[in-house]
Amino acid sequence: MKLSSILDRFAEPETLKMAKLGRELRAQGHDVIDLSLGEPDFDTPEHIKSAAKKAIDDNWSHYTPVPGFLDLREAVCNKLKRDNQLDYKPENIVVSTGAKQSLANVILALVDDDEEVIIPTPYWVTYSELVKIARGKVVEIRTTPEAKFKITPEQLEAAITPRTKAFLFSSPCNPSGSVYSKEELAGLAEVFKRHPQIAIISDEIYEYINYVGRHESIAQFSEIKDQVIIVNGMSKGFAMTGWRIGYTASVPEIAKAMEKLQGQFTSGTCSIAQKASVAGLTEDLAPTMEMSKQFTERKRRTLELVSNIPGLKCAEPDGAFYIFPDLSAYYGKKAPDGNEIKDSADLCMYILNTAHVSSVMGAAFGEPNCVRFSFANSIENIERAWARVKEALAKLS
Repeated sequence: MKLSSILDRFAEPETLKMAKLGRELRAQGHDVIDLSLGEPDFDTPEHIKSAAKKAIDDNWSHYTPVPGFLDLREAVCNKLKRDNQLDYKPENIVVSTGAKQSLANVILALVDDDEEVIIPTPYWVTYSELVKIARGKVVEIRTTPEAKFKITPEQLEAAITPRTKAFLFSSPCNPSGSVYSKEELAGLAEVFKRHPQIAIISDEIYEYINYVGRHESIAQFSEIKDQVIIVNGMSKGFAMTGWRIGYTASVPEIAKAMEKLQGQFTSGTCSIAQKASVAGLTEDLAPTMEMSKQFTERKRRTLELVSNIPGLKCAEPDGAFYIFPDLSAYYGKKAPDGNEIKDSADLCMYILNTAHVSSVMGAAFGEPNCVRFSFANSIENIERAWARVKEALAKLS
């Protein structure tokens, strides 16, 4: 049976692929340390779990409205006002089955055949593939570690063409950990003012994992606010990855378009997860802040460990829970078995099979010289993992 050609347009996420390979090695009896997946290793806070249990007892077990329960959309609006000083109404909010579905909804609602979506590198692996599914064209703006993987207004202006439909970025960024300041966002906003036809998709899922101060959203600039679609969710800041709750904030026209699409794909999101999310957004943020505090310590320790590895160049991340070092100094070297390390894919597989530490190749994020390592793991596991990686890299010649 011949399968649809849509499957030829995009690749399997390398993040999930590496996690799968790690599980296979673990099943064979190897002690694999996972530094590949972007998932907090904390449990969901107790008050959120209690809200879910109460929702079950109160029989919130039926189909939900496609854009989400009204109380959750109101909670999102209150959160955006409290944390970001942004004014939205429930009609602006669409709740989805994770921020990944939110991104899919946005792109499929906006992008038509051969329309261009500008994406700065490095970017989360799914961005480019969703654009390809929509039959759009990815236009990359290459960044550098020296610029902390951030673009300038001049680079943005130069990338815009008559076919530009959207700009897609994250701050804090997965995988680089870069965070745009208010001043830097203001510079980009000045460009977008001159191009009101361009949608700005702002992925803010790592908002609470920020090491340099208050989160800044590009939606704060009133002249371009209607161009912005904020994407956020519960996974990273509330340790709710498995609950699958994402949301968007946009003008009603775009919100209605996303609701129409979602009505055919999944309809409404899980009722229990929605009720739990109301508690997460409206009640105590202390567990979220404690997680961020622990990520800060893990980042510090990770940077100490990698600073002692020859040939590894690493910019300090300002947000999220990854480092994204340049390891291209090891390309062209040979492993003890004689196989050559040609690129980041080879290096990741070598580290996985030799050190039993999983990571993700930088090429999947649009930066072939780099490799992404998560520090969403215990200090003990981080120390063990980097001792193994250092030993494995030292064997290359």
